[in-house]
Amino acid sequence: MDTLLWGAIVRIAQTIFDASPTIVVGWIVAAEFERILGREGTFKLFGGHTWRQLPYAWLLGMLLPVCSLGVIPIMVQMRKSGISGGTILAFGLTAPLFNPISVLYGLTLGDPLALFVFCICSLTIVTVLGTFWDWMFPRNWIESETLPQTPFGWKRIAAVSSSVCEQAFSRSSLYILAALVGVGLLSAFLPAGVLQKAAGKDDLLAPLTMAAVATFAYITPMVAIVQVASMFQHGNSIGAAFTLLVLGAGVNLGLIAWSVTNYKWKPTLVWIVGLLSIVLALAYCVDRPLRPKGVEPADHTHAFDCYCNPFQGEVENIADASWKLVKDSWQPEEIIASCAALVMLLVGGLQRCIDPSQRLMQYLLTQPEPRAGKGPRGDIVLPNSVIAASSLIGLVLASIGGCYLYYPPVSDIRQEMTSIQAELQGDCGLYAWDKIEYWIPIQEDWANKLKVSCYIRAKPLTRYQEMKLHVFMSKLELLEHAAEDKDRDEIDQWKSEAADSFRRLKDALQNT
Repeated sequence: MDTLLWGAIVRIAQTIFDASPTIVVGWIVAAEFERILGREGTFKLFGGHTWRQLPYAWLLGMLLPVCSLGVIPIMVQMRKSGISGGTILAFGLTAPLFNPISVLYGLTLGDPLALFVFCICSLTIVTVLGTFWDWMFPRNWIESETLPQTPFGWKRIAAVSSSVCEQAFSRSSLYILAALVGVGLLSAFLPAGVLQKAAGKDDLLAPLTMAAVATFAYITPMVAIVQVASMFQHGNSIGAAFTLLVLGAGVNLGLIAWSVTNYKWKPTLVWIVGLLSIVLALAYCVDRPLRPKGVEPADHTHAFDCYCNPFQGEVENIADASWKLVKDSWQPEEIIASCAALVMLLVGGLQRCIDPSQRLMQYLLTQPEPRAGKGPRGDIVLPNSVIAASSLIGLVLASIGGCYLYYPPVSDIRQEMTSIQAELQGDCGLYAWDKIEYWIPIQEDWANKLKVSCYIRAKPLTRYQEMKLHVFMSKLELLEHAAEDKDRDEIDQWKSEAADSFRRLKDALQNT
């Protein structure tokens, strides 16, 4: 019983850290929709009630760096702006699937044709499902409330900042909490390692199994695209990969709860059944045509271990083991974003307690606009639409620029991989099974970053270098299997071969 409880706590904590950057982005975008773009501007941005609304929702969803949790406060603002339910649900589904960073990562890890097909399939899903849902339930939007125009200058900055904190301490955070509960329940019901053979190439039930799991799971866009690419590389079911991407990254219990609250049970049930039907139909359609050629199918995979309970059997001092798992998984940017999210949440709660009637916001919004195009100090007054567009474009550009921080130069990656390989070789010599299994995923992650780093710097790996990288990755996988089995003879064999293949990889990258 302790392993179930602590396992759920670990997965929830890991999800909070993983999601915090995109949740903060979601709060910022929602605040800009409310205080800068306004209800009318947001309505126009998404094409109004015209044929353009669904393509616009798909395109904007592809561009904004949010996840299925960070998209919830944005959907709340879309609802208040009078946008149709089909468009809102389409945006909520596609926004977490792709963003500039994940698309770039996917282009380097998998087949570009497969990624293009997945994008087209996602457009098909939102168009068909959104159109059908709006036809089944017409007049599903609410009349938007006209908001006072936000004044320029420091009060506009203060109003947006205050709104960000309001978004953090709002009902949308309860839906985020519901999604976290779903993650915890999933880990409690799935024993450790139970999904290792759930995505076999010839398993007809693989897409169905993945649909059942992914609906309750939470996956960031980056993790989703990495897992999908891993499934291509290991010869797993492509239909299951597509199902994982759409439902795992696009749906969670929080989104379902939000839909039930705003559209009631029947429309929500129609949306879920329609979504599952279209996703599974497309999954079975793309499975065989997109299967990679010349890939030896793996009999099992560790890609889905993050949805299961992290503990197997009885664990001594489970509280310390849980803390170690959480601490080992977080990244510096996630810690910063989590701290920022906590501050926003606390300030939002403080605002609600001290100023329940929002007198401060009323003061900030009633400041009269200047009569001319210049402020009192000669400042240029930019229209709210220009500021909103600049902010949204800035988010996209920042996510692209973040690639160069997340994927450092090849020389830095090579140095980092050399250090990790030294640690790994030492642990293999000591048969430190836990440490071996800890270092191998980190080394694999750096190896994947190596490809992206070369790609974004316009110096893609040569065919020879890719071959050496592939050989090294295969040796790491065999080493991981040996560590799982605690087989000393195999560890000795694959340790030596991994060291040799890494040395050849370093030689091949010498001039890169």
